[in-house]
Amino acid sequence: MRASKDNNTSQPTPMMAQYLALKAEAQDCLLFYRMGDFFELFFDDAKAAAATLDIALTSRGEHDGAPIPMCGVPVHSAESYLARLIKAGHRVAIAEQTETPAEAKARGGKALVARAIVRYVTAGTLTEETLLDARRDNMLAALASVGGEGSDEIGLAAADISTGRFETMTLRAADLPAELARLRPSETVVPEGMAIDLPDAHVFDRSAFSSSRAEAALKRLFGVATLDGFGQFDRTELAAMGGLIGYLDHAGKGRLPFLAPPLRKARGAHVAIDAATRESLEIIATMAGARAGSLLGAVDRTVTGAGARLLAQDLAAPLMDQGVIEARLGLVQLFHDDGTLRDQLRAALRALPDIGRALGRIAVGRGSPRDLGQLRDGLGEARLLRERLGRLADQPMLLAQLLPALDGHGALVDALSRALVPSPPTETANGGYIVDGYDPALDDLRRMAGDGRRAIAALEAKYREQTGIASLMIRHNGVLGYHVEVPARAADALMQPDSGFTHRQTLAGAVRFNSIDLHEEAGRVAQAGAHALVAEAAHLEELMAAVLARKADIARAADALARLDVAAALAERAAEGGWQRPHFVAGDGAGPCLDIIGGRHPVVEDALRREGQPFVANDCRLHEGDRLWLVTGPNMGGKSTFLRQNALIVILAQAGAFVPAQSATLSLVDRLFSRVGASDNLARGRSTFMVEMVETAAILAQATQHSFVILDEVGRGTSTYDGLALAWAVVEAVHEVNRCRCLFATHYHELTRLAETLPSLSLHNVRAREWKGDLVLLHEVAEGPADRSYGLAVARLAGLPPAVLKRAKDVLARLEAGKAKTGGIAAGLDDLPLFAAAAAQEEAAADPLREAIDAIDADALSPREALDHIYRLKQLAAVRDGD
Repeated sequence: MRASKDNNTSQPTPMMAQYLALKAEAQDCLLFYRMGDFFELFFDDAKAAAATLDIALTSRGEHDGAPIPMCGVPVHSAESYLARLIKAGHRVAIAEQTETPAEAKARGGKALVARAIVRYVTAGTLTEETLLDARRDNMLAALASVGGEGSDEIGLAAADISTGRFETMTLRAADLPAELARLRPSETVVPEGMAIDLPDAHVFDRSAFSSSRAEAALKRLFGVATLDGFGQFDRTELAAMGGLIGYLDHAGKGRLPFLAPPLRKARGAHVAIDAATRESLEIIATMAGARAGSLLGAVDRTVTGAGARLLAQDLAAPLMDQGVIEARLGLVQLFHDDGTLRDQLRAALRALPDIGRALGRIAVGRGSPRDLGQLRDGLGEARLLRERLGRLADQPMLLAQLLPALDGHGALVDALSRALVPSPPTETANGGYIVDGYDPALDDLRRMAGDGRRAIAALEAKYREQTGIASLMIRHNGVLGYHVEVPARAADALMQPDSGFTHRQTLAGAVRFNSIDLHEEAGRVAQAGAHALVAEAAHLEELMAAVLARKADIARAADALARLDVAAALAERAAEGGWQRPHFVAGDGAGPCLDIIGGRHPVVEDALRREGQPFVANDCRLHEGDRLWLVTGPNMGGKSTFLRQNALIVILAQAGAFVPAQSATLSLVDRLFSRVGASDNLARGRSTFMVEMVETAAILAQATQHSFVILDEVGRGTSTYDGLALAWAVVEAVHEVNRCRCLFATHYHELTRLAETLPSLSLHNVRAREWKGDLVLLHEVAEGPADRSYGLAVARLAGLPPAVLKRAKDVLARLEAGKAKTGGIAAGLDDLPLFAAAAAQEEAAADPLREAIDAIDADALSPREALDHIYRLKQLAAVRDGD
């Protein structure tokens, strides 16, 4: 790659010119440039990749008078390196050799091997099994706006190309963060010039986001004359789908993945849950990003990757259609009530491969014989499940809808069964995936190759006898092909001109030769083997085509199996934890309700059970005459847990799951809001209090009569008076304006006076008691306000120094006395000595109890003396405490 110089102008070598042209095409992607058995990276790409992958950065030749930075990764293990690069946020362009060196040589002279970018690898366009999380969707999202400047309408299209899931919707700009939080896309694409605050979005060619071009592209993709059968899409949705398809076409270099017909998501089809609420409730992942500790982690008992992905979708988008919810619950009920059926189904599903993702790899041309074997096994087992479940009497409605999708694949399963070996390989280079007896011509070619290899083995024995070299061996490698190898000490006899052997290579301890007989036999083996590989490849292509002809039906079967897995898993979780089926009622006549008896927090209950501790269940009974609960009580008493558990029960119920409660009756919740805890958002210049106010403002602006809101400690991030005033006003607004079901936890005991003026507000507290100076948290929710806050008792549990606690006790006494006399919160503190002085007084005061304890020599005491000391210490303690 060294540049030549002509008239002081540096000219790149042909290979470097080819690389630079491909790099210009790849733009901001790292370019994987194929050179033999390696993908090489150069210049800044090499520096970035070496730093991310922690591999050696070297140099090769010069360009413009400077060394060219270079690093490389082996082709055979490229996927593992790609996974790390994609996870680090890079995008990669794959430049493959599109001809062999022999083909390049045939073009004449020193022709360079042709190369071309065959694919772009990005976070949202992955299909490889090793690059994906089997239990999580991998969504690619595209956004578009066609209404001009000031338009509030945004089109959103999203797809998981590993399975074909494809959906679209139109939404308001204000609702976009909530939808992106639901989808959790790995990559988001926007058109050039779109004004939207998404720093990580990838900007793509604006011409792809054309609604008219998108309509034509969708018709071609699905082979239809009109899109009416899929739904009535508006221009923003079409534009978003066009951008998504255009980007996939670009990434696949003209080869589109399998996409199911787009599912149009109507506004209001699922519960609106904003990003802050999702994070607060930790529905799919914890705030730290972990699955363990989330609602999904506590609920998930699925046995397939597809089922796990579908369960996450369900929990992320609880439904607003009571009919669909009841259908899901009916299927869960079937498996809940019949434990034997449930166990049999889960055992069968556990053995199934992920046929949805196998189909996705085949559709983009990255399928393998193993993927075909997975489809054979998965569809075959689906047919058996269809027969077994079809014999059930009184089938739930959803089961009757799912079963037909599991059948109808008999001819394809039969073809794959006849053609493939029991365990097909992932790689095709060495063949061996078409079973013997499927194709007589292929069998003949394999027999010829086998006969040739046996002839070579006989030739080896002949050469050993002929030369007298017992260690002579005939070996094979990719460079020399078949060759004779002998130890260096025995090579002289074969070096003679009349030996019949031709020297090929000398190594440190061995010498390699060729011979005419061996060359002829090797040629017959190679020819028969090559023809066999070509024949197998032709069969593989035919089988792939047969699969793609039924791709829509296969995708439906995969979806049906996933739904069965989710229903059986939810039934398993319900049986395991004593969960109950929720009941839905209309929320119009008597008003919305949320009536939960013995509700429990699924995540906290799991954690306590692992520690061998029980969870204290609590009721939550909200209805029109009592729809706002003001909950007081000490920190650590369980207020936040109580608030969250009821929100999670709503999510589970409207997702079609049983719930952790003795019973649950509710009317549909249209929007769910949680303002429980907040943290600084320094990246956006927002303090804790600012975040709290922004989230509270969103609740007050969007919550309706049918919403459910949980609010915890509103106003705590500012001064006491300001915080109390804000909390007071928020409670009034929720009660009088929003009129929604709400749990409002607070430490402002002054708010309890609102019960006198707000008829639908009631007072509740989490119970606690002090016993012999210790705070006992009962975690029970009772009617009425808390008698006090127990703040100092909680501080003592937390381990604050005794001097600080004593000081706080004195300050609290003065505050309460001063407030009672003058109404000023800080009244009575003027003559309070400074903390340092008070602490010094504490240290100077004699403590007879401590002195008596220090005087005891525990090792020298008799049992009688020890008992006497105990009585004396108890007397001293009583005197000190004033008893």
